[in-house]
Amino acid sequence: MDAVTAPLIEIRDLVMTFPRPRGLVDRMSGHPLQIVRALNGVSFSVKRGETLGIVGESGCGKSTLARCLVRLHEADSGRIEFAGTDVLALEGAARRAYNRRVQMVFQDPYSSLNPRMTVRQALSEALTFHHLRQGEAIGQRIGELLELVRLPAEAADRYPHEFSGGQRQRIGIARALAVEPECLIADELVSALDVSVQAQIVNLLLELQARLNLTVLFIAHDLRLVRHISHRVAVMYLGAIAELAETEILFTRPSHPYTAALLKAAPELDPTRRSVMDAVRGELPSPLAIPAGCPFHPRCPYVMARCRTEQPLLIERGEPGHIAACHLEVRPN
Repeated sequence: MDAVTAPLIEIRDLVMTFPRPRGLVDRMSGHPLQIVRALNGVSFSVKRGETLGIVGESGCGKSTLARCLVRLHEADSGRIEFAGTDVLALEGAARRAYNRRVQMVFQDPYSSLNPRMTVRQALSEALTFHHLRQGEAIGQRIGELLELVRLPAEAADRYPHEFSGGQRQRIGIARALAVEPECLIADELVSALDVSVQAQIVNLLLELQARLNLTVLFIAHDLRLVRHISHRVAVMYLGAIAELAETEILFTRPSHPYTAALLKAAPELDPTRRSVMDAVRGELPSPLAIPAGCPFHPRCPYVMARCRTEQPLLIERGEPGHIAACHLEVRPN
């Protein structure tokens, strides 16, 4: 897949922490407030028209990153630039304009759709709020949106509970496209759907990207889907980027032991095979107490003394644009 080279999104040193909720016993005993480190200096860029896949274990910060990009969460520090504009400094009308240009489609379409609104009402709301259509043009645009996501025209007057999961996800995509965004963030877009429906939605997303010149951040745990849809892939571990490369380079020549373990454990078409994450030995450390040095060192089969004390930097690993945060000088087997 050919991608336009100009960067649309640039993220630098993004940090996001959350206070851990304290129970009554903790408060009465005076235990100090604990801080969850969800993002730890995340940096990367996304080119115009490309799809960047983001993978990693549950709890690695993928969804937090997505919510920071659309400002559902406010990052503690760092920088997000969209087309050269500092996103975190936007307020008022400028922030609303950014929210129109970057749209998010969620994992559970049913919870993100108002059950009391028909599809027509949900799409009309988006169009009128952003003053994109008026009068009869609203109805015409709704018809265009339903056609884009391969839903029949009569779907406009039905409620979310009348649709299957795959159809509801198409409605969620149509609502995101209603405001004519430049970038779609798909957070576990198909993880709740049957395998056959997953393929349909992913192929629809590819078609829409080509037709509308969309930039896509595709967050998922299914490595097969990520390989199918992405130009490049970023692997996250404990709130940071462990490795980032063009898709085929990362899948065939990984440089980080964590990436290599994920790929070895990736299930084939047989759904009875074990989880993608089962072959990564040991438990994922708590984001309340991230290990010193390389955060992956307690689980790494290649751990060295410096791994326990020195945090590796993201550096180029041979091919241009292939970066990994690892002290190893050779690729893991």
